Amino acid sequence: MATSRTFSNMLNEYLPEKLLLDEIKKRNWALQNIEQDNSWLGGNLIVPFLGAVGSTVTFGSLAASNDIAEEISVRGQVSAYKEVWGSMLFNETDLLQHGKLSEQNFLKIIPDAIVRHADYISAVVSQNLLTGAAVAKATADGDASGNITVAQPDRFQIGMKVSVDDSNSSPATGYIKTINMNTGVLNVVTARGGSTPVDLSGYTVAQGAAIYNDGQQSNGFDNLPNQLLSAANGGSASHLGQTKTAYPFLQAINVDGSSATAANLLTKIFEAYVTVRRLGGGQPFKVVMSYKNYGACLKQLETAKGGFNVIPNSKKTEVFAFDTITVGGFAGVLELVAVQEMDDDKIMFLDMSTLKFYTNGGIRRRRAPDGKEFYEVRNTTGFQYIVDHCLFGEFVVNHPKKNGIMYGISYSY
Repeated sequence: MATSRTFSNMLNEYLPEKLLLDEIKKRNWALQNIEQDNSWLGGNLIVPFLGAVGSTVTFGSLAASNDIAEEISVRGQVSAYKEVWGSMLFNETDLLQHGKLSEQNFLKIIPDAIVRHADYISAVVSQNLLTGAAVAKATADGDASGNITVAQPDRFQIGMKVSVDDSNSSPATGYIKTINMNTGVLNVVTARGGSTPVDLSGYTVAQGAAIYNDGQQSNGFDNLPNQLLSAANGGSASHLGQTKTAYPFLQAINVDGSSATAANLLTKIFEAYVTVRRLGGGQPFKVVMSYKNYGACLKQLETAKGGFNVIPNSKKTEVFAFDTITVGGFAGVLELVAVQEMDDDKIMFLDMSTLKFYTNGGIRRRRAPDGKEFYEVRNTTGFQYIVDHCLFGEFVVNHPKKNGIMYGISYSY
């Protein structure tokens, strides 16, 4: 029998925020493994750190009182949190039966749609945290027909609103019309469902053309490569409001990976780990990489078992987009983590105790002052319900020096 309960009541009963957060975390290696601090209510987030310890040690005599090096305490800070919104639209006519809101139709349509939406939000946030604000970089110049090529077409959806930009142009906004999964060619048009192409002929690989989610270029979360790489290697020049080169604390260990090949990648990873551990002094045991690099490591394990060994029962394959395996080698034991959203040109060595996502409550559903969890829109074609979810916060590497990153990886199988 049809139920007369309201859309808002059923939304709250069958799809509470905790369910959505659990779904997103299950699908997101970063949010599942990075500590979350829910106490940030906005404003400046203060992250103090020790710039230098007292270093005065004198042989043969006491140090002069005016020649003693004091500890240096530094006030780092994050000025404001970022925000990402996910919005869904439901047609009332899809949910009505005999003039009433049908529980059967609600449970048939909305939970699966919410889970699919959670999966997509998770992928967007994971990609932002692990690789940067750009969804993907162009691998071929754009053209006047609205075509531009990327290496990761799987990160895009038909109808997705995007912004295309490079270092010498203004951003061009449009909507994804078609995606060629085999060639990586995206076609961008001026209106969702339209056919007029956006002229992308001025956006070139030489100028660093990239494609962003709506608003992501300027308002995306901070990310691991930006915080771990030096400015010379493509990262930011400052961290926590301080110049990276001013304090060793702020400098993650950068390792050139240009000499890596498919045949020696696992060896290069253990060599890089030795450098990261020696210079950084942390515990960077989780090595996060793309599936291409993960596959090269597994292949080397099969052909060079004398130098490496898989820890028994450590292979873990998730239903979602990441796999892990623990490998023992000449420098210790590392957990290799393959994440769908990772780029192929970087591998990160992470001390998880140094990473934190500061937020004011995690994933939340937007509620009106009267308690309604949806926004109703009246059209000539019928009513629609809009449901919005938000994530406010910022991702911070609290102690970059204890982490490492291998950059410049480029090889073919």
